[in-house]
Formats: sequence, structure tokens, C-alpha cells
Amino acid sequence: MPEPKKKSKAHALVGYFDTPADLFHACETLRDEGYRDFDAHTPFPVHGLEHAMGLKPSRLPWIVLACAAFGLGGATLMQWWMGGVDYPLNISGKPAFTLPSSIPIMFELTVLCSAFGTFFGMWGLNRLPRFYDPVMKHPSFGRATDDKFFIAVEAKDSKYDPEGTRALLEKLGAKELTEVEP
Repeated sequence: MPEPKKKSKAHALVGYFDTPADLFHACETLRDEGYRDFDAHTPFPVHGLEHAMGLKPSRLPWIVLACAAFGLGGATLMQWWMGGVDYPLNISGKPAFTLPSSIPIMFELTVLCSAFGTFFGMWGLNRLPRFYDPVMKHPSFGRATDDKFFIAVEAKDSKYDPEGTRALLEKLGAKELTEVEP
């Protein structure tokens, strides 16, 4: 009968690569091996890394679209109500509500609500503010903003095995592999 897997006290196994190509290859390999809870930290954006990691597309465009539709609908309803129902003014026989005169306000409220949706949507989707991440305990993590490309495989991943994951990352060329605790 096989022994049950021991749960590690570590939060993640963290190591770094010297080039973005090495990190990209490591992310593809981890994804293909079935790992799901891992993250990459780079000093600059690496094109296509989200695909190499197997991440789903962001829901942010849908949040922004919903906020834009709310802004457009709200501006239209507000102007119709104020000009046509609540306080109609008969000025030279012109209609109380017309679309051409409403377009600037509709545009402005659409953009304003989209901006708020983007700002708060990013905060929500990225779980911000996050003032601390245990991955920052890695002795060389400061170089993630300078010249190194870090990868962190979290211990909560179902495929995580301290020895097996370490061996896989060493085979991929990861340097200074360290288990960080929460």
C-alpha cells in the first residue's frame, strides 16, 4: 500500500532563471505536467507568458463593458427624465429630449464608468491591496525587479511534491531553489 503524501509546511518552492526564454519554457513544462498553482515574477512583461502558464483570459473586458453600458444607459435615462419628464422646458417648440444634444453627456458618463470599472475591476481581480506575499522571503527576490525571472510553485497545488517539484525545476535550470514558509 503506498504511503500517503506528506503535506509540506512550505508556502511555495521558489527559484529563478536568467532569461525570459528559460522561464517561458519552465512555465510550459509545469503547465504540461499538470501544475496549476504557480506564478511567474518578471522585471518586465514577457509576451505570451499567460498562455505558457495556461491562464484563462481575463474577465476585465466584460466588467468594463458592463460599466460602460451602465454609464450609457444611466446618462440617457437621466437626460430623458430631467429634460422630458421632471422639468420639461418648451423652448421655441423644440422637443424636451433629443439624442444629438445628449451625446456629449452620454459619451462622458460612458467613459467615466468604464474607467471606474477598469480601476476597481483590476483591484478586485488582482486581490489588491496585497501588502505581503510569502514569495518575497526568497533571499534573491529583490532581483525580480532587476534582472532575474522567478517562478513560484505553491504547496497547495495538488501535484506539489517537495522532492519531485524540486527535481523538475532543477532539471529545467532553476537556480537558488528555496522553500518559503507563510
